[in-house]
Amino acid sequence: MDTEFVVAMTTVDTEEAADRLATVAVEARHAACAQVLPIRSVYRWEGRVEQGEERLLLFKTTAAAVGELEAALAAHHPYDVPEFVVVPVTTGSPDYLAWIAGSVR
Repeated sequence: MDTEFVVAMTTVDTEEAADRLATVAVEARHAACAQVLPIRSVYRWEGRVEQGEERLLLFKTTAAAVGELEAALAAHHPYDVPEFVVVPVTTGSPDYLAWIAGSVR
């Protein structure tokens, strides 16, 4: 099992914010890759149910880099309470996992 690899995720409200976070993470080598997907979110905030268009960012990285990635995203994130969820990768293509390992410091 390759639990040293993870996918971390966050959401933002604009494409510009998503591009900024993706670029910060990859340029700093906290993630090998950041994917940006348009989504629609339904969530509770300040006692009300809200809905809105967001961008979901998926960061391919290592467990060792999670702390630095989280700190970098928090420093640049536009939300008061940013989502930061990390999911372990239980298996993957050996060549792809090697690429992640080589791309992340």
